[in-house]
Amino acid sequence: MVISFITAIGIGFAAWGLSDNIGGFISKIWFWEWGAQTFRTISDFLGGLIIIALGLILYKHIIMALSAPFMSPVSEKIEAHLCGEDIDHTHRNTSFRAQLWRGIRINMRNLGMELLLTIPILLFSLIPILGILSSVMLFAVQSYYAGFGNMDYTLERHYNYSDSIRFVKKNRGLAMGNGIVFMLMLMIPVIGIILVLPLSVTAASTETVKLLKDVKKIGPANGVAQQQ
Repeated sequence: MVISFITAIGIGFAAWGLSDNIGGFISKIWFWEWGAQTFRTISDFLGGLIIIALGLILYKHIIMALSAPFMSPVSEKIEAHLCGEDIDHTHRNTSFRAQLWRGIRINMRNLGMELLLTIPILLFSLIPILGILSSVMLFAVQSYYAGFGNMDYTLERHYNYSDSIRFVKKNRGLAMGNGIVFMLMLMIPVIGIILVLPLSVTAASTETVKLLKDVKKIGPANGVAQQQ
């Protein structure tokens, strides 16, 4: 919660201070006198949108990476509660350092992928009228990768890096649904920022464990699966 709160404050100040600068830079592409003031207003709005979009991207991945050693044990306790403490199944044993490194690696990968999708969408937002769709597209992309990160707190015990990516791709609906709730919670002032990660990780862990049971990865009837 502390990581989430401090990161959000930092990004908020950055958005406040840089939106006008980016808006001024964008407004320079308008060479004509007529409509200059209107275009500057639009540019300031786009500048704010860019900062917020990039800020939310960075926010998600920073808190998910740094919170991995704290959220992974939470996910493990949820799994034990759902499957039973005495179930004869094992998972990958990981240390605090390994969990942190896994979180950083996954989120750096997701950050790169998200930026590759976000930059063209932001350019698309410059197109009048059609640019309105960019907000929906940005929300969808950010939701997917938010859900991805929340699911990985459970997956890191059962799959290696590559297999986890494949698992999430096969279950995009779950990642998207969890991420949508994650993004909507961020819109709740203060409380949303503080509670978004624990609640979304709890939801993601519950549903991911159900999926792992379905693919015979865990569960009392399936015994021990080969761990990656």
